[in-house]
Amino acid sequence: MNQLVVVAFDHFDDAKTAMERLRSLERDGRIRFEDTAIVQRDPDGTAHVKNEVSGTTETATVVGAVIGGLVSFMFPLAGIAIGAALGAAVGVLLDRGVSRAFVDEVKTTLRPGRSALFLVVRESDADATLAALRSFHGDVIQTTLDSEAEEALRQALD
Repeated sequence: MNQLVVVAFDHFDDAKTAMERLRSLERDGRIRFEDTAIVQRDPDGTAHVKNEVSGTTETATVVGAVIGGLVSFMFPLAGIAIGAALGAAVGVLLDRGVSRAFVDEVKTTLRPGRSALFLVVRESDADATLAALRSFHGDVIQTTLDSEAEEALRQALD
């Protein structure tokens, strides 16, 4: 089951740097993401949101391409439009990523000069993940982790 983890970091670049470390773990096969997003709020209060490609988007793209290819073979001009529309529909049906409304809510409450990291995690090596985050300071905003794992995360971010 996917786990949601949202952390607000004390510094502007911390969410981006933490995500880079977690992507390194991902390349090593120690964590798998369904979706991720980073919110950064400039010292002047301007917010920036970076949504990364999610597993849902990748799945929808592949399904749309396959359907489009099959339809294109039979009806060349209509195939491209139908494939794109079906890919979008599959994406909506499979939407398991970070809620846009929740990202916007956190964006408006995040203090200037801070950043937040949104993770929807498929699976992870908890020890490696905590070690990657231990050098950062921040607050757990929301999580679906069990209470023991949540407490370990809070301690890692202290």
